[in-house]
Amino acid sequence: MAASSSLPDSGDLILVEPARPGSQVAVVTINRPDALNALTRPMMISLAAAFRRLDADDGLAAVVLTGRGRSFCSGVDLKAAEEAFKGDVNDPAANPVTQMELCRKPIVGAVAGFAVTAGFEIALACDLLVAGRSAKFLDTHAKVGIFPSWGLSQKLSRFIGPNRAREVSLTCMPITAEMGEKWGLVNHIVDDSQVLSKAIEVAEAIARNNRNLVILYKSVINDGLQLDMKNARALEKERAVKFYSDMTKEQFADMQKFVQGRGSTSKL
Repeated sequence: MAASSSLPDSGDLILVEPARPGSQVAVVTINRPDALNALTRPMMISLAAAFRRLDADDGLAAVVLTGRGRSFCSGVDLKAAEEAFKGDVNDPAANPVTQMELCRKPIVGAVAGFAVTAGFEIALACDLLVAGRSAKFLDTHAKVGIFPSWGLSQKLSRFIGPNRAREVSLTCMPITAEMGEKWGLVNHIVDDSQVLSKAIEVAEAIARNNRNLVILYKSVINDGLQLDMKNARALEKERAVKFYSDMTKEQFADMQKFVQGRGSTSKL
């Protein structure tokens, strides 16, 4: 199934389109620039639905997530906060972060401008981050008086360390793109005008690889991060044994042909 023929239309505020005609990369855009891409509950539901459908699309290899205008996502629209927070926050089908975490395809975040609170949590749900020089990651839960529910209180310390995470969250100190790269949060920094193209470049590099192995590799990395090293290594071994046990002679032959085709000086 071609990616361009099956991408979901999630409405005017959440756009989903191929990176280019026939591409195996989808670009999801939070499209409410006049409100700095602040999220309403219907937008959250649409964003969650978009990732659920993209995960099921066999024509896709990777996803890029971006925001239109001067902000990646400025968080929940506080003008509609009661609707957003009084809704069923335990409903995984309406939770964009949960659906991003369940998405088997790698997600590359393209962040220019602000990623604030819920927007920061959405950025943390990406597998890789490309940041513009203007990017700022900001946790305002403590300032506004709302409790985190999309993982920020637990994930951030695992990215940047507990002491830095406490300072960022308790003082509401912004993380700049340069700080994020230094601390291991951001993969690449580029000019704002190049953020989307760089994110697509990274996603297309992923798409050129063995799609099944990419999905399995992302899964074992992310699942292993939930475990201590001993159990994570055991998980890798368990899945490796299953992978090679399930391989057919034809698949082994295809692997050998691929390696031979790379030239005699190539190495695995």
